[in-house]
Order: sequence, then structure tokens, then C-alpha cells
Amino acid sequence: MSTSRPARKSRQQVAALCYRNGDAGKEVLLITSRDTGRWIVPKGWPIEGKDGAQSALQEAWEEAGVRKAQIDSDPIGTYFYEKGLNDGDSIPVEAEVYLAHVTKLRDSYPEVDERERAWFAPKEAANLVDEPELREILRTL
Repeated sequence: MSTSRPARKSRQQVAALCYRNGDAGKEVLLITSRDTGRWIVPKGWPIEGKDGAQSALQEAWEEAGVRKAQIDSDPIGTYFYEKGLNDGDSIPVEAEVYLAHVTKLRDSYPEVDERERAWFAPKEAANLVDEPELREILRTL
């Protein structure tokens, strides 16, 4: 699904596109980033000893409180973004997106005090995120 690649070599991350079936159809779980407060999906660096899907699910737990979910083993797409670093610089990142059907969410989780989370219709979620490729992935749900 990616349309353009950064000129510099990008680093790899994994992301969990968490959803549930609500009364009006699918709902997507977004969280706020810790630094800017913008809406994003849970994501992070691959974890040694875990595959991409397992790493994405671990990030969904730490950042959004997803305790139980059925996650697809293959990514449904990728998106690019510039990750800001503490020194003010940034690096290009390519995030592989894994679809996760959430069946249990906890109110207490590692980053509960650092982020907000909310459920949105996929089209509304697409309008809230900044990354064009992620927007496109959300619109296809």
C-alpha cells in the first residue's frame, strides 16, 4: 500500500491496527503519541524472539491496554513516517501494519498515564491520522 519511499534508508517498526465490531460496524482503536499528542496506532521496534505480529501485539498491550486479540500473522500494509528523536533530529521509519481483532481491553496498562485512547469508525480514524499510507489502510477497512 505504500506509495513513496524516503530517500534515506528507513528503519523498521511494527504497528497493530486494533479493531472491534461495534453496533455500527468496525471500530478502530487509536492512541495519542507521547510527544505531540497526535492520533496514531500502537507501534514500536521489533522485539527479539517475537515475530512482527507478536511484537505489534506487545506494543498494543503496552501503549493501549489490549490484553487479548486475534492478530493476523501477515501485515496488511505499510506506511512511512519521520520519527522524531530526542536530539531534535528525525529518522525515516517504515511501519508494517498487522490487523488485530480486540477481544479484551484493560483499564490499567504500562502507558495508561502517558496516552489517551479512543475507538473511532475507520473513516473518522483515517481523518485523524497524519500519515497518508495509514489513512489509506484505514479507509479500506
